[in-house]
Amino acid sequence: MSPTEILTLFEEIKEPFFTHRRFKHRDILSLIKKSSLQKEVIGRSFEGREIYKLKWGEGAIKVLLWSQMHGNEATATMALFDLFRFFENQNNGFVDLLKGQLEIHFVPMLNPDGAERFTRRTAQQIDMNRDALALACPESKLFKKLHEELKPDFSFNLHDQDVRWAAGHSPNQASIAFLATAYDEACNWNETRTEAMQVICEMNDILQNFIPGKVGRFSDEFEPRAFGDNIQKWGSRLILIESGGNGNQREKMELRKLNFLIILKAFEAIAKQSFTNRTLKEYESIPLNTKCLFDLLIKNAEYEGQKIDVGIYLNEKNNQDATDYTLESCVEDIGDLSTSFGIETFDADGYVIEALDQFSGILTKYKDQIDGLTRLSFEKKANFALTKNGKPSFAVINGRIYPI
Repeated sequence: MSPTEILTLFEEIKEPFFTHRRFKHRDILSLIKKSSLQKEVIGRSFEGREIYKLKWGEGAIKVLLWSQMHGNEATATMALFDLFRFFENQNNGFVDLLKGQLEIHFVPMLNPDGAERFTRRTAQQIDMNRDALALACPESKLFKKLHEELKPDFSFNLHDQDVRWAAGHSPNQASIAFLATAYDEACNWNETRTEAMQVICEMNDILQNFIPGKVGRFSDEFEPRAFGDNIQKWGSRLILIESGGNGNQREKMELRKLNFLIILKAFEAIAKQSFTNRTLKEYESIPLNTKCLFDLLIKNAEYEGQKIDVGIYLNEKNNQDATDYTLESCVEDIGDLSTSFGIETFDADGYVIEALDQFSGILTKYKDQIDGLTRLSFEKKANFALTKNGKPSFAVINGRIYPI
């Protein structure tokens, strides 16, 4: 199947339940139980939630995929359930190829306690992806045991990354980022790491047709405590996929679709062994992930007689039961930010930054949104005015810019 055919089909078969990322373990249980894929409980989380593995395919090549090792990284989880529906509802030569060549195992939610709170860490407040050696978490123990039993040929470690990573030093968000993880301190290349890299090249080629210039590559420093690095060391071809930013689309539904696409095409490449001619040069041409973006970058504003730039972050804050969120701003940097970019950029040349206090009309209009200081202040909420000739032209309220 061509990428375009897969994306067209996606709209027909995608799992309709998912409309946002903050779903719970209880939400996916009903989806798992109605799935026709082979399923089993491989263990329980620290707080007793069942951790499921689903299986599809009858081939000799074993593939393992897992998502939500970090509980607040849910984009690929949605894509896995889309894949389940694809396998359940399609009957064609493409599906026959995958079924005949691959035996695929899926763990869609490895850290359900973290997902309950929509936080990175487990209920024990441990980063599970730094627990591959100590195995302090029950989730880590059962996952290590699963890997030892399966001995997968290929492993897909599915994550989300901060939306402020860029593809290279550029204004382009890294919508998807890859890594063929290192297995030793010297970052050497053996057969398994090389083949992981080659499959990544296949996926990158596809993505360049849909998000050109928005694919990044993680730096490959060896992390001896991480599951990804150790799984590569233990002999599986480990492929890391990170879903990053896509403009203001914070629920990442487009990136969910692209995960579905590239995972399916990776399966095809593995089934056909069509990746073997890819080169390290091609992999290294993918620009490195670079942290050089602000959610809002205000450039060339006058402040206390000087020209400055202001870089603002918008951070998601969960509501009480982590079913929704609000955005809270933070003035992350002030000064010369000429080496940075904005997901949104406002050129404030000719404007002066002033406190909101002197403009009662603005304070009244936005009183429900202003919480904190009403003037520019480092590491505080972004609330201030942009004036021209002493009159307010724009108001920055909690990191968003509004015309007056």
